[in-house]
Amino acid sequence: MFAGVEGTRPLLVEIQALVVPSGLGTPRRAVVGWDANRLAMLLAVIDARCGVSFAQHDVYLNVAGGLKITEPAADLAAGAALLSSISNVALPTDQVYFGEVSLSGAVRPAGHMLTRLKEAQKLGFKQAVLPAAGELDAAGVKLALARVAHVKGLAETIGL
Repeated sequence: MFAGVEGTRPLLVEIQALVVPSGLGTPRRAVVGWDANRLAMLLAVIDARCGVSFAQHDVYLNVAGGLKITEPAADLAAGAALLSSISNVALPTDQVYFGEVSLSGAVRPAGHMLTRLKEAQKLGFKQAVLPAAGELDAAGVKLALARVAHVKGLAETIGL
């Protein structure tokens, strides 16, 4: 689940990924509701910084509900979905993700972090994976917070 913000309104959106071995010379990349170039960048960063290769796999990424996400803070949620699918490890259903991933693999802070967390808590989520950087006065937020500074930290939270 991605904890996003549309304008000033928090919005939780499911990001789905399917990674399967490819029988083709050039693996297929299919994206619905997100930028295909952003997916290509994220796959390259995960490969270079975590050593997890998608080169021999078809990758399908979908934003559930027909929504279109343009916010860079969805990188962490998409990365979690991709790593979950390739490793065949299910993500906790009570966990949300948000944060922008840079080319170096660093996880950058997102705006409105407290707003995102409060909405996730209101909807019954228990955990959040978010950037290590960024000011956050989490008083009143009862979520278990996992702060990650690098995409390797994301892979470690998934168990890779």
